[in-house]
Amino acid sequence: MPPPRGDVTALFLGPPGSGKSELIAALREAPEAWHEEARVPALYPAGPGLFLGELSCPPAAPEPWAAEADMLVLVWGPRAGGEEEEEGALPEGLGAAGRAALARGAPLLAVWSRGPGTGDGGSPERPGEPEQDREKAAAGLAAAGLGAVPLFVLGRPGPRGADLTRLREALQDRGAALERLLPPAQEGFEVVDGAELEAVREAFEAGGLEAAMTWLRSGLERLGSARVDLGVVGPEAPAVIGALLGRDPEPPAAGPTPCPAPDRPNVVLWALPDAAGPAPGPARYDALVLALPGPPTPADVARGRAWGGPATPLFFVRTDGRGEEPAEEDADKPRGAAEEEEEEEGWEVLRADEAEAAPPAFPLRPGGLPGLAAALRRALGPAQGSALLLALPPASAPAARAKAAALRAGAWRAALLASVAAAASPAPGLGHACDVALLRGQLAGYRRALGLEAAAVARRERALGLEPGALAGRERSRLATQGAARGEVEARLRGWAGEGPAGGAALGALSFLWPAGGAAATGGLGYRAAHGVLLAALDELQADAEAVLGPAAPE
Repeated sequence: MPPPRGDVTALFLGPPGSGKSELIAALREAPEAWHEEARVPALYPAGPGLFLGELSCPPAAPEPWAAEADMLVLVWGPRAGGEEEEEGALPEGLGAAGRAALARGAPLLAVWSRGPGTGDGGSPERPGEPEQDREKAAAGLAAAGLGAVPLFVLGRPGPRGADLTRLREALQDRGAALERLLPPAQEGFEVVDGAELEAVREAFEAGGLEAAMTWLRSGLERLGSARVDLGVVGPEAPAVIGALLGRDPEPPAAGPTPCPAPDRPNVVLWALPDAAGPAPGPARYDALVLALPGPPTPADVARGRAWGGPATPLFFVRTDGRGEEPAEEDADKPRGAAEEEEEEEGWEVLRADEAEAAPPAFPLRPGGLPGLAAALRRALGPAQGSALLLALPPASAPAARAKAAALRAGAWRAALLASVAAAASPAPGLGHACDVALLRGQLAGYRRALGLEAAAVARRERALGLEPGALAGRERSRLATQGAARGEVEARLRGWAGEGPAGGAALGALSFLWPAGGAAATGGLGYRAAHGVLLAALDELQADAEAVLGPAAPE
């Protein structure tokens, strides 16, 4: 099976009315896709792995967008007013965009678009007209420092002829070469099913960009939104809850005390007084944890059943920190039934007192309760387990990896929302093809979710008895150490531009949701940059979280 190939975007830049739409329609052998002049590109598929984008300059500034394209095609023609001496000169900004593309190694092509009615073969009165136009355009390219750029001369309307064939072949040849160099087209849309894409489309068609943004925001809010009520029983319940939430214990209270997870009010840990017995609170707890000063006894098991009933998963924590961490197979067997499972053929049947004499318990240690958190997730259903994963800060390197993977699965929504928000009020430049404020908030949320805020790292250092800065010194990402500053996010957007594939699934599914040019950022360039920045940031933050959560002493 051949390896996946990258997708290539060729961006046609030129002033309004220079014939870009007609040229793209001729290259695609498809009806012309007229659209409003906008400050963000419109994108069209032109074959497997090749997409053609067009952008009018003005109103857009060409230089920032030229940095995003895998290939650049400059399109210009006779200026209004028929100023003969300037007829071949490149419009303002196009020359700089072309030189910038050449400097970073991007293929560059140039098209002189002859005025309407000139055709491609000249006229009987002026048989040498195409050659004269070619000379003027070549002189304009040379004056801009682009004399070696391949030039194609095409007439309007309906570009045709040998130069159109040569241009199509040049695009295909250069595109095929780039496909082998670019990374595979994996933009995260493998997690999106047809129903979700259809829902986005319907929201946009019903209410425009604002409705699409509302749908995306609600989708982000639904991630990990299942309700979880976890009861922690015993006088040391605040210490257990503090370890799970990664914060200092709250003072004990007289009655049931709710402790919502930060940023996730749907996940509530309840501190339950030891001697009070069942009391007002949730109708039932999804799982119960008994905090004990020593190993659990049959009486503790019975007490746990009195709180939660026989069907509620039951776990134990030793607040003295002694004992061994339960093996994974033991942690997967919460003590929630009156006896062990029914006997199976080939298994020795234990008496009830033997079966429950010493249920496993998780030792409470300065590093937290990673084993308990993992066991709770496995005991709950998929939706509640996901909610717990996203609500609790990771206490181990495997937990950090699992949480980062869950965040990646939803990154496409945040990236699409950022590009839609920018398309609602477009402005020139890559930094504004995405909503930078929205991206900053998302990155700050990732930092908190992975336990990398400065206060959280310092708290872990104190709990482990380490010198201040011992764990913080392991962090390498500026996002972890300095936060998601605006300049940092904009620099990442600029640095990412043009380095990744457009993503066939992303463009194929979304470039037709908003065919108008004003929202084309959602189909490729804006989405592409936002998603690339989010995924790269998650990789960096995950690596830092694993380092911080690694062994306390240097190896």
